[in-house]
Amino acid sequence: MSSKPKETGRIVVGVDGSASSKEALQWAVRQAELTDCGVNAVIAWEYPPLYGSIGWLDAPQSLAGDLKVWAGQALDDAIREVVASGDTSRVKATVAYGTAASVLLEAARNASLLVVGSRGHGGFTGALLGSVSQHCTQHAPCPVVVVRGGDR
Repeated sequence: MSSKPKETGRIVVGVDGSASSKEALQWAVRQAELTDCGVNAVIAWEYPPLYGSIGWLDAPQSLAGDLKVWAGQALDDAIREVVASGDTSRVKATVAYGTAASVLLEAARNASLLVVGSRGHGGFTGALLGSVSQHCTQHAPCPVVVVRGGDR
């Protein structure tokens, strides 16, 4: 843990467009209402690795703009779907490049709380926690809430 004082009143929530992340966003907004905090909804994007005849390759740079725009649209759609119109001023949207876990951990610096869903778009469906939520619970600089879906 850092020796810096924590910024009070900021809840970071990871959103990837999955049902689990939308439930986490809904939980974070409700908690923010109860504690008079702001919400920073964060989505991460990165270049998909490609496998070619010479091994693993980076995706073409021309995809960068498209991927960032798609990520931003997914985040905006989730906020529009989950957050009541009167509460949208409480939510700040952030689109960041990098792996989901590293982006969330960086965003959670000096936050009062990090909220993640139990499972996003990747991983194994039988896992108790997704890889991102598990990584965040083990390495976050602040308390973490893992919101499990209603179907469990």
